[in-house]
Amino acid sequence: MQLTRFDRWLREKFVYETHIQTLRPPETVPAGIREVDVPDVPGKRYKHLFVASSSRLADELISNLKENSQMYTTQVVDRDVWYVPFIAPKDKSVTWWLFSVVVITTCVFFGLLYVKGLAEDPEFRQNFMEALQLLKK
Repeated sequence: MQLTRFDRWLREKFVYETHIQTLRPPETVPAGIREVDVPDVPGKRYKHLFVASSSRLADELISNLKENSQMYTTQVVDRDVWYVPFIAPKDKSVTWWLFSVVVITTCVFFGLLYVKGLAEDPEFRQNFMEALQLLKK
């Protein structure tokens, strides 16, 4: 299903995080970016991993790395938190799901009001009981 602007904003704000890997640590790391310890594995090219929770912070660190002519690679991944499947289900739009729930709930509510009104109408009840009596014969 096609994602709406709201879906894309939700994913960018609450789901995606940017992993930036570098050969050597940068001179300055902007506040809000955390460094993750990477195990020293032979043959692994990048030795340092920085995780930025927003694209603004990632852009700030990347521009800093470019100024210092450092090699880096980036990867945008989903955060590993409990709410990600609820606000960013795979191949589904949260907006359309919420819209469908609201429309169905509204229809059920007004349908129940209509049935309640019919049940309280004495003329309808009398006709309904007569119809049941005819069906029983």
